[in-house]
Amino acid sequence: MTDTRLLDKAKTLPKLPGCYLMKNKLGEIIYVGKAKDLKARVTSYFNNSAKTPKTEILVTRITEFEFIITKSDAESYVLENNLIKEHAPKYNIRLKDDKSYPYVIVDKKNDFARLQYVRRPKRDKNKIMFGPYPHGYGISQVLRALNKAFTLRDCSDYEMKSRKTPCLLYQIHQCSAPCVDKISYKDYQLDLNYAIDFLNGGKKSQKSVKHLKSKMMSYAEGEEFEKAAVIRDQLEVLEEFLEKNNSQSVENLDEQFMDVIAYYDGSEDIDISIYMIRSGNLLGHKSFHFPASELINDIEEEVMSFLMQYYSTTQEELPRHVVCDFASENKKDFNEALNGILSAKVKVPIKTGKYQSLLDSTKQHAEENQRVRLLNQNSVYVGLNKLKDLLNLKERPRTIECYDVAIWQGKSPTASQVSFHDGKPDKKKYRYYHMKERPEGNNDFAMMEELFCRRLDNGHLPDLFVVDGGKGQLNVVVKVLEEVGIDIPVVSIAKAKSGKGNSFRDSHILKTEERLFIPGRSNPVILNKSPALFRLIVSMRDEAHRFSRVLHHKAEKKRFFKSWLDDVSGIGERVKQKILTRMNFPFNHLKEMSQVEIKEKFDLTEQQARSIKEYLESINSERE
Repeated sequence: MTDTRLLDKAKTLPKLPGCYLMKNKLGEIIYVGKAKDLKARVTSYFNNSAKTPKTEILVTRITEFEFIITKSDAESYVLENNLIKEHAPKYNIRLKDDKSYPYVIVDKKNDFARLQYVRRPKRDKNKIMFGPYPHGYGISQVLRALNKAFTLRDCSDYEMKSRKTPCLLYQIHQCSAPCVDKISYKDYQLDLNYAIDFLNGGKKSQKSVKHLKSKMMSYAEGEEFEKAAVIRDQLEVLEEFLEKNNSQSVENLDEQFMDVIAYYDGSEDIDISIYMIRSGNLLGHKSFHFPASELINDIEEEVMSFLMQYYSTTQEELPRHVVCDFASENKKDFNEALNGILSAKVKVPIKTGKYQSLLDSTKQHAEENQRVRLLNQNSVYVGLNKLKDLLNLKERPRTIECYDVAIWQGKSPTASQVSFHDGKPDKKKYRYYHMKERPEGNNDFAMMEELFCRRLDNGHLPDLFVVDGGKGQLNVVVKVLEEVGIDIPVVSIAKAKSGKGNSFRDSHILKTEERLFIPGRSNPVILNKSPALFRLIVSMRDEAHRFSRVLHHKAEKKRFFKSWLDDVSGIGERVKQKILTRMNFPFNHLKEMSQVEIKEKFDLTEQQARSIKEYLESINSERE
């Protein structure tokens, strides 16, 4: 049903570019958008115009909105990007990167710099960066070959500073030992520069290889055959790398540092591929995806917004050109917006005719990447959509919390809360609870009731609750939610022995099933029959189980040690905490320690150590 108040307010907005912030009844920002015409865009949410299913759901959650005017459409992209990073709204899509690629960096701040293999580098003006290198390039092997061929150090800065004598690598002619001044800074820098030239590619690579061959022949002529053999072996690795690298060369392009971007709009997901060209070579790609049902605005606008998030947060080397197949007007806005948030200047070409083959390849990759992923059900959205259907939800649950209670003989009960966003752990929202010990001992139902009463008081609730347990635990949580008037779906998961083996030989063996219990449904869902849902729910339950057990063991250990300390006279709370912190060995070992050892181990006074020793001796005498 249309909110006429919000529609009337939207009609009063200016016809200017800017951003709008949609809020729910709690005042939380749930969506941030940008528009060339604020009045037209925001009004479209509340009038009777056609909307995507995602937009219709969003509108039902909106109770208020704010807007911010910008000077241009490009400036609104920059503002939108900053607002999304600041507020992390629920209905804005977060890109999912399928992998990260290695880089090679050289930190110029070091006098004797080394080649470093880094998976997620941070941009720094003092660092020379090469890459990214896709799988199959064997860049780690190439680094080892460069270090050996040019006798560069590969030890850490700490190792280099602390070393007094050369290591074994110096003895076998694979390091020049700058750590103990076996080589001058000038000569080491010459060797390092040859290695850097090799990584730069092109004619510089050939120059480095030619230098190594000349050096190898010089060693051979001087009958230093061991040194010559080291270079010979490494040349094989380096030349193989160059051959592979040159086969990926992008010909007839003036732009040597460029990203080529394309997207594919499929039936379920939208995939984005970024082909990365560095030093004129096609080195690899980045792939992102999100569900097509998440779209709220025009797809090209959404993709541009996501790319703004990517380029503003990436720590990798920025391209000088970004080639994309957007509309010309969008390219101009995208170009201006990128240069508004990045320290380096990036150019987005308007005419892309000469890049068409690259754009076609990039789009084909996006399409094929989606096809393969969905066929193999690697998308977590398959499992999440299954949950949506089972629970008859209007939208797929994005934030899910899973709970587990750990208790043993009624002692030190703890509970864990683990949080997942789009099927992936969100560890910033993990929580643990120390529960009350009850006179009746183990009481899972009472513990679950206490846990959820405390959780619901904290606000910021998820889209779905998952509890570890059967129907009993599920009914307890449903009751608590009903009593406080909160309408959030909840399910429970439990293992069960059921059915027989598949053959006569193992027909007597019971199989283990994972069952999902849903309120109002008489029979549980057998998760083993749905691989995507099985992976999703079981991984959450296992993570909650792991987290709660760790906390329970810590609490139980603390309870045990503190219980005997309570019986020792003259020991205050601060001293107890100090002893517990340093008590990293079994209790029996403590009983074997002398008074002097106890005093030194726990940094105690003579009287405190004597009291502990006397107490331990009294325990031993009672048992005898």
